Amino acid sequence: MYIEQAYKGLHEWWRYIIGVLIIFIAWQIVGMIPLAGTVIAKSFDGESGMPTDISEMMDTLGSNLFLFLMLISFAVGLLGVFLTSTSLHKLSIKKLTTTRKKIDWKRFWFIFILWGIVSSSFVLVDYYLTPEDYELNFNLQPFLILLAIAVVLIPLQTSFEEYFFRGYLMQGFGVVLRNKWAPLLLTSIGFGLMHIANPEVEKLGYIIMIYYIGTGLFLGIITLMDDGLELALGFHAANNLFTALLVSADWTALQTHSILKDLSDPSEMALVEIFVPVFVVFPILLFILSKKYSWTNWREKLLGDVVEQNDLEEIGNDDAISF
Repeated sequence: MYIEQAYKGLHEWWRYIIGVLIIFIAWQIVGMIPLAGTVIAKSFDGESGMPTDISEMMDTLGSNLFLFLMLISFAVGLLGVFLTSTSLHKLSIKKLTTTRKKIDWKRFWFIFILWGIVSSSFVLVDYYLTPEDYELNFNLQPFLILLAIAVVLIPLQTSFEEYFFRGYLMQGFGVVLRNKWAPLLLTSIGFGLMHIANPEVEKLGYIIMIYYIGTGLFLGIITLMDDGLELALGFHAANNLFTALLVSADWTALQTHSILKDLSDPSEMALVEIFVPVFVVFPILLFILSKKYSWTNWREKLLGDVVEQNDLEEIGNDDAISF
């Protein structure tokens, strides 16, 4: 069982409080130094003054430089997760990742390619059906710079979010609360709330939290059912990478030199962009993955108790005696 991997390291509750603090400092303070320093330096050089929001920062730095510096913070945060796990908890990165003998990269690449094709197809079909909602935004030089930044750093950004929420916090809540349903819900809600400051929330309203929390729930389910992070890592990396390269809009968090620019009214997109992925696409993906990887015992894996190894041995001994 994936959450029980935490018992192979040091897992006292106070370690997780210290660990979250260390990870937050790495991610939001140390990791933000390059972005903050560059923004301050650019502000002194220009005449517009200090930018006060993300849009102004992108205007000051340019979208590629802003994206690069912003993604650096997630890379530092990922390093913080790894150092916290290996040093504070004495738990290896492999045990934080999977219950298997080694990390299964075939799982990662299977869902990466699958979701890359599916998500790109959604965009291309929509472009074919409603071309008036899109503008060709392709510019070779900035796109190639974006491609280099995205391929290297976006997987680090998405890996940080997966290792932190579906990995570190999922295991931490699990060993403290001794069940699986609460960590699944808490990490999904936390994942959604992390996006609450995104420009999409302002444009679409809080209803978009259904999509963010629903995505977190989907990623949590595949992590628990598959006993590892490989599928969640692959899905999240494909989702953000293909989106950044293929399409962006002026009202989204990822504003890039993508191939297409979405000109549609965001207020008219709620049904397609929010409800269809959460209530149609994700269940279909769960069905496909469950068949491919022969998932069984859903109730126990998603709602069961978290049992320490010593307790499992005692249960086994009691069963043997009663038998």
